[in-house]
Amino acid sequence: MAKLLDKQRYKCALAAMQTVQAITRAIPVLHSGPGCAQKLSNGTGSSGYFSANIFPCTSINEKDVVFGGTKKLKSTIENALKVIDADLYVVLTGCIPEIVGDDSGEIVSQFEDAPKPVIYANTAGFKGNNYKGHEQVIDAIIDQYLTKSEDREKVEGLVNIWADVPYQDLFWLGNIRELENLVRELGLKPNTIFGYERGIKNIDLLPKAQFNLLVSPWVGLKNVKNLEKRFGTPFLHLSTLPVGATETSKFLREVGAFAGIDSSKVESIITEHEKYFYYLIERYADLFLENRVINKQFSIVGDAQYVLALTKFLVNDLGLFPAKQFITDDTPKEYQAAIREEFKNLNYGIEAEVEFTTDSYLIHKEIREHDYHGYPLVLGSYFDKEITEELKGNFLNVSWPIQDKVVLDDFYAGYTGGIRLIEDIYTVAVQRFN
Repeated sequence: MAKLLDKQRYKCALAAMQTVQAITRAIPVLHSGPGCAQKLSNGTGSSGYFSANIFPCTSINEKDVVFGGTKKLKSTIENALKVIDADLYVVLTGCIPEIVGDDSGEIVSQFEDAPKPVIYANTAGFKGNNYKGHEQVIDAIIDQYLTKSEDREKVEGLVNIWADVPYQDLFWLGNIRELENLVRELGLKPNTIFGYERGIKNIDLLPKAQFNLLVSPWVGLKNVKNLEKRFGTPFLHLSTLPVGATETSKFLREVGAFAGIDSSKVESIITEHEKYFYYLIERYADLFLENRVINKQFSIVGDAQYVLALTKFLVNDLGLFPAKQFITDDTPKEYQAAIREEFKNLNYGIEAEVEFTTDSYLIHKEIREHDYHGYPLVLGSYFDKEITEELKGNFLNVSWPIQDKVVLDDFYAGYTGGIRLIEDIYTVAVQRFN
């Protein structure tokens, strides 16, 4: 009997169109059926200069299934180059052309001498979700665009920063800006390709970096390995997004050591940040202690990045105790063991049990049956709000889909992000007394 997947927390690989969209003046050209872009768009924060409603698309139909859609793809690319003012055109293939065997790569190769770069990525939905689609787009940029670059002279102190998937993580813009700020405080020069005023000029800098910094449990690891292979650029892989004082101080020490920054400078930066962070914590210590009695245990439901980062923050910085945690991004099996080990690296000898699952029905069943010894604290997707309310717990929407909050450039990364997360959690908690 077929298995039904209840409320999956990701999209198909073609949703990597949002990865392209997050690059200033880059536009996806979709070789897919009509309607894919609209269905895969978040609808929140995904409009602007280019939006899903105007992405060029071949809109292939039954005739193209029989006779192939390569002619239509060629004309779509030609017309996109004529009428859309972009710096980078990325052809993304959907399920139908992949099934019927359209050679999209051959068509794209015909635009090698186009006035603007045209590349492609195979992002058929049956090949994986949008986390993997994101990696495919980055690899396409590396393999098809950057390899043509002849200027690869390294720039001292230049660091490429990679984190999680734009738009899938609604806090992506603020998080990556805060990571830039932290790296800049160390005296390094951060380079990212996503967000405001980050576009083709930043992409051109990628081969020149002193090293690549990946802040993610698994998404992007293939990409930094590819950059190392292509351009000889070493990488530092930090599996935990730094949230709050404990992990952010650790982040600064590890990046500083890898970059050869004087340790006394790093410690001076950490001391100043921690003094202010703990000053704010002390002011509200009575509130935190009171609510810790109410929320004795917590569960987090989301992708590997947020479940790991927020578990460490709630245990190490706020002194809460973890129940089972649920990772919902369909993490490839080759990464799961290493991620499990990270949940054992908590303060006070605490370990958190983690389950990799994509089925919301099973997640909610376990949450419902677990004894939280009081009201549960659940940080998760909007899908988890109802079960938390059923258990009279405190709920905060932190993972996709987010429907409780509008996020412009808010973030949870760093010392400041940790304070913002505390504000969000305890704003929910104090409402119980009103």
